Amino acid sequence: MELEERPFRRGRRIAVDVGDARIGVASCDPDGVLATPVETVPAGVKSQARIAAIVEEYDAMEVIVGLPRSLSGKEGPAAEKVRAYATRLANRLYPVPVRLVDERMSTVTATHGLRASGVKAKKGRSVVDQAAAVVILQTALESERVSGRPPGESVEAVG
Repeated sequence: MELEERPFRRGRRIAVDVGDARIGVASCDPDGVLATPVETVPAGVKSQARIAAIVEEYDAMEVIVGLPRSLSGKEGPAAEKVRAYATRLANRLYPVPVRLVDERMSTVTATHGLRASGVKAKKGRSVVDQAAAVVILQTALESERVSGRPPGESVEAVG
């Protein structure tokens, strides 16, 4: 039995892991094979301008924002903040699409991976944010490869 080739949209994607203090940013190659860390952006009023500059610099076709949910899948105050941030980002980046993707366990996965490779907790905080963005992006890429559909949910620009 031959496997059906599912469509995969070609193009660079940028992923962001939004936190209260820092925002981890990652990107992938145009074929969506490998996600790599880009930088850690300080959270705050200038963060969206920096992310917009990165999106332009990388000529990204899409931005993936990690949506924090509890292990049960429920959304709390952190998810509300990220949804609001993603909507502002979608308005700023339009016509570049912004998508929300479940990020449960991304920071935990990133922290364990970094610790296993010898990065100390205190020294690695900003690196953890980038690594979490890598995990979010890699998960989104795999999801699209398997399903043949864009990952997560689209964030509508309401400008």
